[in-house]
Amino acid sequence: MDEDSRYEAVRSRDARFDGEFFFAVSTTGIYCRPSCPAVTPRRRNVRFFATAAAAQGSGFRACRRCRPDAVPGSADWNVRADVVGRAMRLIGDGVVDREGVAGLASRLGYSARQVQRQLTAELGAGPVALARAQRAHTARVLLQTTELPVTEIAFASGFASVRQFNDTVKEVYALTPSALRAAAPRGGHRPRRAGTPAAGIPLRLAHRGPYDAAGVFDLLAREAVAGVEEVSGATGSRVYRRSLRLPYGTGIAAVEERPGGASAGPSAAHPGGWLDARLHLTDPRDLTTAVQRLRRLFDLDADPYAVDERLGADPRLAPLVAARPGLRSPGATDPEEFAVRALAGRAEAERLVRAYGKTLDAPCGSLTHLFPEPAALAEAEPDGAVGVLAAALADGAVRLDAGADRDDAEAALLALPGMDPATVAAIRTRALGDPDVAPPGGDVPDTWRPWRSYAVRHLRTAEDLEKHA
Repeated sequence: MDEDSRYEAVRSRDARFDGEFFFAVSTTGIYCRPSCPAVTPRRRNVRFFATAAAAQGSGFRACRRCRPDAVPGSADWNVRADVVGRAMRLIGDGVVDREGVAGLASRLGYSARQVQRQLTAELGAGPVALARAQRAHTARVLLQTTELPVTEIAFASGFASVRQFNDTVKEVYALTPSALRAAAPRGGHRPRRAGTPAAGIPLRLAHRGPYDAAGVFDLLAREAVAGVEEVSGATGSRVYRRSLRLPYGTGIAAVEERPGGASAGPSAAHPGGWLDARLHLTDPRDLTTAVQRLRRLFDLDADPYAVDERLGADPRLAPLVAARPGLRSPGATDPEEFAVRALAGRAEAERLVRAYGKTLDAPCGSLTHLFPEPAALAEAEPDGAVGVLAAALADGAVRLDAGADRDDAEAALLALPGMDPATVAAIRTRALGDPDVAPPGGDVPDTWRPWRSYAVRHLRTAEDLEKHA
């Protein structure tokens, strides 16, 4: 898009582009999402930015009306396999907060200067500014949804000091932390449903466009590993819950299926929505990471307009796309866990949980364990394909983190005994979040690129429906 087409999206308040770019108004000093309901500013007063961090770095503060910090992430970071895409996935996972820019650069295999230069050149902001914008959003969520003391929120959000926290919140939101807490909308979240943890942080996980929640929850229900996951409730109002292993502690997540299924129509009239969620964390510093991992699991940063437009043009897929607009390609909250499960199968995965999974300090219903870590599996059962995979994951011979190179990971997996191309394709699709994976030996045309993972989901969903018809 050029700047004129971006301005047209702003004039029409087109929510399809929320998160894909941001605009700022020089006369007000505010930046917004494209769908902001405020009066459209004059073209000469508008500037465009690729990221919220770039707008903040240019001195603009977040609009209190449209909350541009709460939009879905750009779908580019799912598609792109270059250093910028990998860096953005790692920053989203909280790596800069935990390991600094040096840690980010080390994971990417570049120098810190190279990473800084590439991100700044393309996005208008370096890794520190991008992480700072993410910390500000985390701080707002904690201020407005919890009763945690402000000082605890400062460090839970990833800030190095209370002063840095105060200065950033004032700069980004033009309010002190206390005033931002007082400005929290009341009654904005739906009442807590039965089956969700009583404590924790209520969240709305935003998505753009139509969202086929039923398809995602069906898949999660079929795959759920007892002790670690469960799906309860009737179709249309189900709750998915699971335990989470996080950098600073553990967590339990509950995500609700929105009633009504997918909305239809790739237009500004159907801008998207959200999934209600609740996170119970032993350490609030894990909030950003937990949210990003849920977003990957539910594929909430996808661009359904681009996917449906490309796949809907194919005669074979057109009726499937029309029947299920907004079909998603789910990911995984823990890539290493998914790799072991893909290789072992559900029944064996449940045995591994019972035998080697760490018991939760505070079990919640049927959620009693964390999935065993690769190092524990490699030590307990070193023989066999699962043991070999676990050892490769534990020693770093196979990397599946948010910034892993997908081609390198695939090659390393295929070199392991017991790994077949179909299992590796599943791991690349789900654990690495690759939207363009074709089934081995399948008749998949290049015209489905870069959304072949979604095409495969459409075909398999149709097969499942026929089996149960």
